Amino acid sequence: MGQNPVMSDASRDTYWRRARRLTVGLLLAWAVIAFAPVVFARELSVEVFGWPLAFWLASQGALIGFCVIVVVYAWRMRRLEVEVTHAEPAAEGGMTGRST
Repeated sequence: MGQNPVMSDASRDTYWRRARRLTVGLLLAWAVIAFAPVVFARELSVEVFGWPLAFWLASQGALIGFCVIVVVYAWRMRRLEVEVTHAEPAAEGGMTGRST
């Protein structure tokens, strides 16, 4: 296993600022997915396949939305970690951060 390169203060600040922004955005998406069908249940009371649309959104749509939030978080955080850990050594003289 390779060693993790040490991040500079600027890289660490950038990493945490972007991670917090992603987390806040996904928490807002979670709040909308969790509460919008409940708050707007009467406005969404349209029949779809014999069931009220609000019921379907609350039971199935929310579950799908929560799974999408988890996948997006994992994907974006992995990309962020790769960007930060691989950008740092390149700026310091071409080290790749991998041990051979």
